[in-house]
This record gives sequence, structure tokens and C-alpha cells, in this order.
Amino acid sequence: MPETGAAEIAKVFVIAEAGVNHNGALGAAMGLVEAAASAGANAVKFQTFRAEAVVTEAAAKAAYQAKQTGDDESQFEMLKRLELSQQDHVALKARCDELGIAFLSTPFDAAAADFLAREIGVVRIKVPSGEITNAPFLLHIARLGLPVILSTGMSTFDEVAAALNVLAHGFGGAQEPPDMDAPIEQSFFEDLQAKVTLLHCTSEYPAPFEDVNLNVLPAMAARFGLPVGLSDHTPGHAAALGAVALGATVIEKHITLDKTMPGPDHSASLEPQEFADLVANLRALEAALGLSDKQPQTSELANREIARRSLVALRPIRAGETFDASNVGAKRPGTGLSPMRYWDVLGRRAARDFDTDDLIALENESS
Repeated sequence: MPETGAAEIAKVFVIAEAGVNHNGALGAAMGLVEAAASAGANAVKFQTFRAEAVVTEAAAKAAYQAKQTGDDESQFEMLKRLELSQQDHVALKARCDELGIAFLSTPFDAAAADFLAREIGVVRIKVPSGEITNAPFLLHIARLGLPVILSTGMSTFDEVAAALNVLAHGFGGAQEPPDMDAPIEQSFFEDLQAKVTLLHCTSEYPAPFEDVNLNVLPAMAARFGLPVGLSDHTPGHAAALGAVALGATVIEKHITLDKTMPGPDHSASLEPQEFADLVANLRALEAALGLSDKQPQTSELANREIARRSLVALRPIRAGETFDASNVGAKRPGTGLSPMRYWDVLGRRAARDFDTDDLIALENESS
């Protein structure tokens, strides 16, 4: 996923999901920016919304939200407490620029998306899992012309395909509504390769490991031909590392200043040092993945002659004596004839004398 913003992108693009872990306080949000930058994340991501545009006043909380924040308020009341103002966004973007980390935010309505694209100047838009079936919103997002990161929690491949159909329609500049019943050809997705990254996601907080289903990643990449990543809600690092091993190019993980703070997402987040450890492990893993060609590596070449074996005399051998299993064997070092030549040697006659442990050499061949 090419980067055009302030932060230099590594092979794996790491997003520190601040989300609403600021609890509505700009000071805490600034702390999350600084923690994400210090941890080595490529981007820190918030959420941009007005509660009135997201939920009805009577909407209930999700079970995990009620568990973390109590059930004495509605989802609307909770979200209202967690809003950031436009001025807060401007200040956070400025701080990100100072620290060299990309500022991202997830919009939850068209006005929020317009503000992020036109006023804040984000270089890509993150679409949350809950909006993957919000076709009018997806069309509006695509018409902004920015690359999209699309989370796919709670969805099927058919729903992902339908969402991509809408996005492609918007990217193409068509003014009429997309035909939601039209068949979608595989080649259709080729035009989206530089525009959309798909994030696999399990929309539970925290997500049980047995529900993460990381094997979806290569299947999703093969089906749509698009870059894939993981929005990880599991505890610890295991799922994120496994995702990268399976081809993820983006990892999104929640960050918090303190897991014990009140709020819906803190307990499913990583504290700053934990996040820094995750980034370090991801960087080590991407270095370890290397290339798909099997070749000796520079660091191991010096050990090849030490660890491998050569054909040697197991006892003194006189010139003219026949090489056989009683007088030829394999021992270290591997500086002579390879034991892969063992059967070539057997039955030949020694051209000269060999003492015990001498490297075997054939006539007209050096040892």
C-alpha cells in the first residue's frame, strides 16, 4: 500500500488504532499520538463522528461495550461522550506532522469523510466493518478519490464483493447509482489494486483466537487480487504476527495509555510498551520472511564447510587398492569430494596412497 503522507511506510504498514481510547479528552488523544509514534507505528488512527449521525438515541450498546462501560446509558450517550471536535482533529493532525507519523481517522458519516479529506488532508480513508453494507456511504467515500482501507468484519466474501462493486463505481466517477444485482467478473477488481486494501477482522472485543480465522487472508487476496491486512482485536501479538506470515501488508491494533481506564475498547488494546514490542516483532518477522527462493544466505556460508562432510579414507589406503565401503566414509569438514559422489568413488582404484582421514581425491580431480 504506497504511502504519500508524512510517514515513511515500511513493508508492513502498522496502524495504532487510538479509536476512542482518549475518552473524549484532547490531552489523552495527544498522549496516544505520542505513544504510537514512540512505538514505531506508521500511523495513528482516530474516529470521526457525530453521535446523531451514527445511532438513534434508543440504540443499545453491544455486549462488550456494556461490559466495559455499564448499561446505565445508551450507545448514543456513550458515543456523545467520546466525540472529538473539529478543532481537536486539527491539533492532532498537526502533532502527527511534527512527530512524522501519519494521521488517520475513520469517518462514520459523509460530512465526517468530507472534513477529513478536504480540511484535515488525510491521504486515505478507513472504512469500518459496520459500514461495509452502507452502500450510499461507500459511494460517497469512493467519490472523494482517496485510497480506501476497508475492514470486513462480520461479512461474507459476497458482501465484500458487493462493497467493492460500489467503491469501483464511485472511483469511476459514474453519477448514476450502481447496479447492485449485476454479476461481478474477477477482472473487475483489477482496477482497484492501487485504491483498496482489505482488512480481515473479527468484530469482537477482545476477539477469541478460535474465531480469528487467519487463513481467510490468502484466500481473500487470491479471490480479489487486492492487498490484504488484519484489524486485530485479539490479546497479545500472535494473531498479528501470523497474519504477516500469511501475507498481510497492513496491521491495525488498538493502543491505549492504560488498559484499566473506563471505556469500550481499553481492555482489548495494547499499552505503549506492548505496542512497541509488537512493532519490533513485526519488523523482525518481515525481515525473517525474506524471499521465496531457497538459497544459502550470506550469514551461513561460512558454516557450510564446517557442518558438511567430505569423502575420507577410513584407514590407510595404498595406491592401486579399490575404494569400497570398508575404506571410504564421510567426515567433516566439507572441503573435499561431496558424499553425494560416494557411489562414483566405490569400485575405482586409488591413484596414490591415502592415510587415515585424508580427503579422497580421484585421478584428475582435486580434493
